[in-house]
Amino acid sequence: MNEEKYYEEIKHLIKKNEIGKRARKIEENNDLVTTYWNIGKLIVEAQGGEARAKYGNELIKKWSAKLTETYGKGYNYTNLSRFRKFYLMFPILATVSQVSWSIISVLLPTKDINKRNYYINLCIKNNLSVRELKQEIKSNSYERLINKPDKIEISCQFRLFL
Repeated sequence: MNEEKYYEEIKHLIKKNEIGKRARKIEENNDLVTTYWNIGKLIVEAQGGEARAKYGNELIKKWSAKLTETYGKGYNYTNLSRFRKFYLMFPILATVSQVSWSIISVLLPTKDINKRNYYINLCIKNNLSVRELKQEIKSNSYERLINKPDKIEISCQFRLFL
């Protein structure tokens, strides 16, 4: 085998490894988002449904103390409250399964559904990082839209990472 063939074989192995790393990272994020969404769903159900979920903070306090003791601060009161809010904002998980938990958590305080969906679509379309999303929010890119549609839906564009 000549030198160029060895080099091409090395490039092939590296590319295969990089694709595998990206796929594992995407799968790990999907697992995380799915877990947090399901935790939020169970909290809402345990509190007696969506209408009563706002008043069930004692349950979250109790569970967060137990979960934090067992699994660490990732399951503290603040995070369990975020998981509940996540489920209430996105009752259909598939709508946000394309973005990372970091992106979702940045957008959780956004009350305007169209604004939130605009930023989610922007993240999906442009593969934005959290830093880039925060810059878009800071620069008010949604507010600068001309002819905003009455309703912005989350687009379901699946990206292929090669």
